[in-house]
Amino acid sequence: MMASNHRASRLLPVLALLAGAGMWGVIWYPMRLLNAAGLNGVWLTLVLYASALAFSLPLAVAAWREFPRAPAALGALMLAGGWTNVAFIEAVLHGDILRVLLLFYLSPLWATLMGWLALGERVALRSLGSLALAMGGALLMLWNPRTHGAWPQGASDWFAISSGFAFALANVLVRKLEDISVAAKSVSIWLGVLIVAAVMIALLRLDPPHAGAGAFSGAIALGLFGILLMTLLVQYGVTHMPVHRSAVIMLFELVAGAVSQQFLTSEHVGVREWAGGALIIAAAYLSAITSG
Repeated sequence: MMASNHRASRLLPVLALLAGAGMWGVIWYPMRLLNAAGLNGVWLTLVLYASALAFSLPLAVAAWREFPRAPAALGALMLAGGWTNVAFIEAVLHGDILRVLLLFYLSPLWATLMGWLALGERVALRSLGSLALAMGGALLMLWNPRTHGAWPQGASDWFAISSGFAFALANVLVRKLEDISVAAKSVSIWLGVLIVAAVMIALLRLDPPHAGAGAFSGAIALGLFGILLMTLLVQYGVTHMPVHRSAVIMLFELVAGAVSQQFLTSEHVGVREWAGGALIIAAAYLSAITSG
């Protein structure tokens, strides 16, 4: 019985992370529908996360009492988690889905290095080779034959890459805050999204959206049954396993994203993008198995 309970306790974080990653791989589609309905960009992000936070307000009040225990780390998690989600949503709304996901998934390599430097997790020297492999994949994906350079091609590329880096940092912080509840860490991320989105709206002077009640109702529902649930699943999984392992399990998002893109869009991914993406995925996998 004890062995069975132990296996279940080890399996539960994996299942939670797989479910969260799968949902992240397909949530771009309802987001695009809401964007087309007039609830666009940063305003959409603000409504989604405000809905998640409002629904969990009793949880948020209780979780906020933990903030004085680690104010600096939770503050950093707010900013990292905030930018992760704002930038990711901007990227999937305006970029090629699989390209965005592949560039975002340079994050397992950032996570492995950060886990090694910040948490003292053991990383084999071969992981440095994995990092070089991932960088080679990124350069191949970003290569522009017209300019003969490997530079992000448009805002969606920048959003995807920076979102992945911030996601890696957020995961390291989540892992480091082992004594802080999943609820407190999730609330910190939601608050961070609202702060980052509000600052962007103010700085960029973004006009309020001209969307109907249906779009707002859909965004509220997506915030409750999508954002809230996904965040809790991912935070639970990341909290209960090493960074390098959770980073590889999260690659399931790529599978979900590739399948959903195939059936729901006419977007084309070229041979060069596929080859670069394959290098990134291989590097992330090798980095995990050599650092475990």
